[in-house]
Amino acid sequence: MIQDIILSVIAFLFGYALIPQIVYGFKLKKGLIDFKTGLITSAGLYITAVCFFTLGLFFSAILNIFSASCWLILFLQRLKYGKINLEEKE
Repeated sequence: MIQDIILSVIAFLFGYALIPQIVYGFKLKKGLIDFKTGLITSAGLYITAVCFFTLGLFFSAILNIFSASCWLILFLQRLKYGKINLEEKE
C-alpha cells in the first residue's frame, strides 16, 4: 500500500531528525526539551502506532514506534538531567 510507505518514510524522517538532539542531550547532560512536550508527543505516537497496526499499516506502525521512542528518550533525559540553565555558557 502506497500510504503505508509514505507514512513510514515520514515517521522515519521525524525520528531520524531527533537523533542529533538525543546525542547532544547526552553530551551536555541536560534535558533540552520541556518534559510535557516529550511525554505528550511520545504517548501520542505510541497510540498512533497502535492505530496503524489495527489498520494493517505495519511499516508505519513500526516506524512510529521508532519516532515515539526517540521522543521518549528526550523525555527521560529531561527527567534525569533536570532543568537547563539558559544563562550557562557552552
